[in-house]
Amino acid sequence: MENFICKTCGVEYAESESPPERCPICEDPRQYVGWEGQEWTTMAQLKADGYKNDVRQEEPGLTGIGISPSFTIGQRALLVQTPGGNVLYDCISYLDDEAIAEVKRLGGIQAICFSHPHFYDSMVSWSRAFDDAPIYVPDADREHVMRPDSAIRYWDGQPLELVPGVTLIRCGGHFEGSAVLHWAAGAEGRGALFVGDSMAVVPDRRFVSFMTSYPNLIPLRADEIQAIVAAVEPYEFDRIYGGWWGRNMMSGAKEAVRRSAERYIQHIGG
Repeated sequence: MENFICKTCGVEYAESESPPERCPICEDPRQYVGWEGQEWTTMAQLKADGYKNDVRQEEPGLTGIGISPSFTIGQRALLVQTPGGNVLYDCISYLDDEAIAEVKRLGGIQAICFSHPHFYDSMVSWSRAFDDAPIYVPDADREHVMRPDSAIRYWDGQPLELVPGVTLIRCGGHFEGSAVLHWAAGAEGRGALFVGDSMAVVPDRRFVSFMTSYPNLIPLRADEIQAIVAAVEPYEFDRIYGGWWGRNMMSGAKEAVRRSAERYIQHIGG
């Protein structure tokens, strides 16, 4: 029995004797099946293929964890470390012994949460490596959980303070349950927002963008974008950390979100 991992979206599946016939995550209009067809791997095979975790400090109290060489779409997770406990935002498919040791040195993981289902990846394997850390999944997106587990706690979408000063906020958009994470002490106390691609930091890095599907270029509606902006409006943040290395907005982030939404809505004729 193996926990097979989709090579396109990176999501790990419940144990089975043979690979699943299909990946519902990839067949969803927001994603795609790989050009070579549906392909699978496993954690053990990734190790055999030479993959490793890449662990880097983003700022004091914040650590990024990725995969090297890049796997699937190349995102990285974010571990925020606080006196009240550590929170992992977003997940990746691979986890090696060196990363486990480093995260334990930093205080372990007390909660796991996500921007959206494309980053659920090997969430259960990560939870089990850290004393069955609770996994928070929005009830609205429960159909996208491919490996059910007792560590998963379905969340009603109301703002949820996971540890003091670290709050999970449902904003919707990309998925109904899409969420951002607010870290009040981030950016030297000015506040930081972790966004995955619930709002994506674009290469310009002065703006974010909003999409129903990034690979298939399906835009969001104006009312959905307005709802995202409204969801984060009560929170102070000067910095945004996106879902990929270097896709960060280091200052002026809250005003940039407002400005980005106005620009986007203007271009879609909203």
